[in-house]
Amino acid sequence: MSSIAAVMVAASSRAVTAFSTRTVVPKVAVRALTARHMSSGPMPYDDEKMPIYALGINIGMQISQQTDFKNLLEEDELEILLAGFSDTIKGESTANPMEVLQQYGPSVNQLLRDRMEGIMEKVKKDGKEYIDGFLDCNEEAEKTDSGLVYYCMKEGDGASPVVEDEVEVHYHGTLTDGTVFDSSVDRGATIKFKLGQVIKGWQEGLSMMKEGGKATLVIPPEMAYGDAGSGGAVPPGATLKFEVELFKVNP
Repeated sequence: MSSIAAVMVAASSRAVTAFSTRTVVPKVAVRALTARHMSSGPMPYDDEKMPIYALGINIGMQISQQTDFKNLLEEDELEILLAGFSDTIKGESTANPMEVLQQYGPSVNQLLRDRMEGIMEKVKKDGKEYIDGFLDCNEEAEKTDSGLVYYCMKEGDGASPVVEDEVEVHYHGTLTDGTVFDSSVDRGATIKFKLGQVIKGWQEGLSMMKEGGKATLVIPPEMAYGDAGSGGAVPPGATLKFEVELFKVNP
């Protein structure tokens, strides 16, 4: 199982904590660098220096996947954040780092929580409006008691899966603004997984399909990744849209 499909389990909520005064033990293994949905361009340095630049990208990606600072902070605030990062790794900070964390860490955590809550409420509101608009534009779509929206694009004629079954599917997942966050279609390979291992919206939606069918699933956050989101790909509180084609059901 690859990409986000490998972690399409029901997400548990977690508090946002930017700083802690405990000692952090660095991991020996460095995560493999991956790039998705980015256009290629000229390298900013020569081949001798690019490995160091790549290390910076790796660190930046890991941090961005944990907290979406780009949307949480203003441009000038990002500059201050990067200054703190630079001063720390260079050992050039004029203040004792531990004293800074002890004095200002709680305030920063509160600031991030407040801003994330504000962003998440907007994301949830946009999701509800998207669902209403989708239902208005697609009269044959149905909204279930759970809040899932199911729209049959092609009726299948085979078996319908239950949570214990393994399924083989193609899918194309987008946010409500059209951003593609994961797609087996784009990767050019179908994917197999146990239906009971994925988010509730998929469990319910695929159980309404039959082999050979294709459907659009619009999944509210409580049936997807909830307030936790999923890494840097799915924001907290996001409503998700999937186009799913069910090829095979294996009991």
